[in-house]
Amino acid sequence: MTLILLPPSEGKTGRSRGRAVELATLSFPGLNRVRETVLDSLAKVSASADAYDVLSVGASLKDEVERNTRWRTEPAVPVSELYSGVLYDALGYSTLSAGTKRRAGARLLVVSAAWGALRIADRVPPYRLSMGTTLPGLGPLASVWRDPLATSLDDAAGNSVIVDCRSSTYAAAWRPTGAQAAKWVAVSVVRERGGVRSVVSHNAKHTRGLVARHLLESGKDPGTPRALHKLIAERWNAELVGTGAGWTLTVVEHD
Repeated sequence: MTLILLPPSEGKTGRSRGRAVELATLSFPGLNRVRETVLDSLAKVSASADAYDVLSVGASLKDEVERNTRWRTEPAVPVSELYSGVLYDALGYSTLSAGTKRRAGARLLVVSAAWGALRIADRVPPYRLSMGTTLPGLGPLASVWRDPLATSLDDAAGNSVIVDCRSSTYAAAWRPTGAQAAKWVAVSVVRERGGVRSVVSHNAKHTRGLVARHLLESGKDPGTPRALHKLIAERWNAELVGTGAGWTLTVVEHD
């Protein structure tokens, strides 16, 4: 089975009513101890005078920072509805067919600074926290999550082709190793103009969302990075480069 890794988005959609998060119901229950440690630390920081500095946000996000302090009681939202950024708009989960949504439930996995890893049906409250943050007493979050995620995600990945649509900040929290690295494919997006290529940021998120949607809607399960490249090349100009230590699939967009 193909495993598609997604980053979270800064934009999140909350609810005014509903039940709070139930840790016991979340995917990867082995992460719950670290989840509580990170979220309790986040709540403490968010109530402090230096919250904006630690979280690297401005005072305009006051409500979102305060919401961090209520993570145990804030209404929880399905991950399929929680994230509202460019990638998730392109993925368009709400417009997928019933069969494609079932595949999304099994194949999509979001790596989160607050929750470690989530599947699309998990329910959690909105939060404000980046994987690049260093929480007092815990250290850089990518380091905090590295060992716990290795235990959970190594098992989840199994022998799957791993399609990595995350940014480098989130990829730092978990990378496949050993035999799994031979099936790890990071998705890159570049724009070519006049024979010169440049990395794009905003548009890369959009394209990665479309790639994830294409993979889900195809109903196919490419068993190797080369089979994945063939499937993506049906729609985009794509190049595959790599070794047994990991691959990069570059989608080339032209002006």
